[in-house]
Amino acid sequence: MSTPQIFINNEWVDSQSGKTFPTYSPHDGSVIAHIAEGDKADIDLAVSAAKAAFHRNSEWRLLDASQRGRLLSKFADLVERDAKYLAQLEGYDNGMVCAFSHRMLTNVPNQIRYLASLADKVEGSTIPMDGDLFSYTLKQPVGVCGLILPWNVPILMFINKVVTALAAGCTAVVKPAEQTPLTALALTALLKEAGLPAGVLNVVPGFGETAGVALTHHVDVAKVSFTGSLEVGKLIQKAAGTNNLKRVTLELGGKSPLVIMDDANLEAAVQYAAMGVFSNQGQMCIAASRLFVQSGIYDKFVQAAAAVAKSLKIGNPADASTQHGPQVDEEMMNKVLGLIEKGKAEGATLVTGGKRVGNSGYYIEPTVFANVKDEMTIAREEIFGPVQNILKFETLEEVLDRANDTNYGLAAGIFTSNVNTALQFSKHVESGNVWVNTYLALSPHAPFGGFKDSGIGRELGSDSLHEYLEVKTVTMALPKKI
Repeated sequence: MSTPQIFINNEWVDSQSGKTFPTYSPHDGSVIAHIAEGDKADIDLAVSAAKAAFHRNSEWRLLDASQRGRLLSKFADLVERDAKYLAQLEGYDNGMVCAFSHRMLTNVPNQIRYLASLADKVEGSTIPMDGDLFSYTLKQPVGVCGLILPWNVPILMFINKVVTALAAGCTAVVKPAEQTPLTALALTALLKEAGLPAGVLNVVPGFGETAGVALTHHVDVAKVSFTGSLEVGKLIQKAAGTNNLKRVTLELGGKSPLVIMDDANLEAAVQYAAMGVFSNQGQMCIAASRLFVQSGIYDKFVQAAAAVAKSLKIGNPADASTQHGPQVDEEMMNKVLGLIEKGKAEGATLVTGGKRVGNSGYYIEPTVFANVKDEMTIAREEIFGPVQNILKFETLEEVLDRANDTNYGLAAGIFTSNVNTALQFSKHVESGNVWVNTYLALSPHAPFGGFKDSGIGRELGSDSLHEYLEVKTVTMALPKKI
């Protein structure tokens, strides 16, 4: 069995300690591979390489912005070439069903190309200062970036963070999630093949308490971008002010409300609501995990939602016909099963599902709860599993207050045929992303991020590079008038 290595300064190397850790298949719990385990010593070497690559006279800093864009576009071509392999590897390591991963990899190359196209679109401005002065702004890369990836959609998160940071001209050290390191390493190999100069990108697999802590505390790291839990996000925000004042982008958890009005297209709403919470086994920060259904259609909706959940085919994620795969690991499976039991104990009605499937792998039945109350644990905590909680409401005013009654604010949605209802909901719901008569409609063209405890900053969209740039104001005295 091979041992995937750490990537530092364009070289594949063993960890300084010589230690490795296993990555497991969510399908059957077997060991896929042993990965070189990085810690502080490896992070120090990686940051040193990234710092050297960011020097003003380095090959990377001397590249024209348009050349950076072309290099990243070549990377997109290579991802497109290897899309089938990458999709299979993602499913193998993460448990993502192949229909989902292949669809994702169809879109990823164009997402890279969009972000790459922004490399030479960074522009300053001139400022009409009073007096005999000429002032203008420069937007310049912030420096070495620590990019910490989650395990739920590793490829997408690698692209969002790494390609954006590189398009802005930064250098980076990536710490993949310990549960799913394989696709980050595969994508790194493609960036090297595309011609990325030494030291620009460094990848150190390892654990949060060792490699992650070392990265977030490192004095030569100028920015940290993290996607993951609120608990860890708070630790990173605290660490960012320890040895220097790091810029921070955080994309954290969610408890997203999806509102179904009486006048909605019921068939479409049921299907989108199911997709919104069961896609990727519910392992999405934007999962529609609080489903508010207006009283006039509540019973009919619950019946239809249960039918959809029961119809999903559970099985090996590598099978093209599988619609519902395993949770990422045993810990997450047990957490979700524990929350399901809490839902039952607190009085929610289990309509369907709720049990583990088989004894091999980490499978949970798609689960639907009805008669869920706002104060119940399953309506308050992020479950990160295939659990649809259906709550009843009467009026738009009521459901807006209930939808906003959470510390999260990442995504929200509404299904209605009334334009005014849609506009009022979109205006008043406290969420960074709002969908009307659709859900999970994501695009590299549109900014993504959250309100409140769901995070700080935005990824994607035409302004996404700004998170990796500093604004410098230059003011010059002009010659005196003749």
